[in-house]
Amino acid sequence: MPTPYGSRGGMAFSAAELHVLRRLLAHALQPSTAPLATSEVQDCLRLAASVDEAVLEAGRLRAFLLDDLARYRDALPGSLSGYLELLQDALAAGYEPGPDDLAALRALRANPVAAAVLERAQGVAERSVRRRLRTTPAPRTRLLALAGGREEARGAEPGPKREPEPERPRPAPSPEEQPPGHGHPEPPARPVPTPGEVFPPRRKPTPPPAAGRAVG
Repeated sequence: MPTPYGSRGGMAFSAAELHVLRRLLAHALQPSTAPLATSEVQDCLRLAASVDEAVLEAGRLRAFLLDDLARYRDALPGSLSGYLELLQDALAAGYEPGPDDLAALRALRANPVAAAVLERAQGVAERSVRRRLRTTPAPRTRLLALAGGREEARGAEPGPKREPEPERPRPAPSPEEQPPGHGHPEPPARPVPTPGEVFPPRRKPTPPPAAGRAVG
């Protein structure tokens, strides 16, 4: 049965198990599609079941290690030596320290061993953050539509010319809306008198009759 190695998912295989793996790899790399023998198929099935069981065991060991590390951290400062030893083993196995571990180490930085572990843990945490930022997809920016932008773009496109619509006749205004005197003929204006009519010419005096004519 494969043996879990460390908390990163590593496994240690025996010589017989490596022999089975070697045969499987050789068969997968061969261009021919010849089927495996029955005994080889049984060996593959047993190895697959062993690997699954080893994966489960590795998960249980990792969970036990983290629980043990949390118990030692909660018991600080009395469990300083045990906590530092477990934390160093966990860091060597690929453990990424969390905020609780960094805070506990900062409180214990007066201890030279704790200060050295703090420096190492901070480096691991910084690399972990950089890796997450590289693998995290960037958020999609929202596109904001400008008011009238699409309508203006549509208006700019050439289209069929439209004929001007004929002007509609305007309705006649109602009697209330008509100006005073509209619709009734106004009387003709009185003519302005001329100067001859205002100042008539003077009549010339008639001469008196002659004397002879009067006597005869």
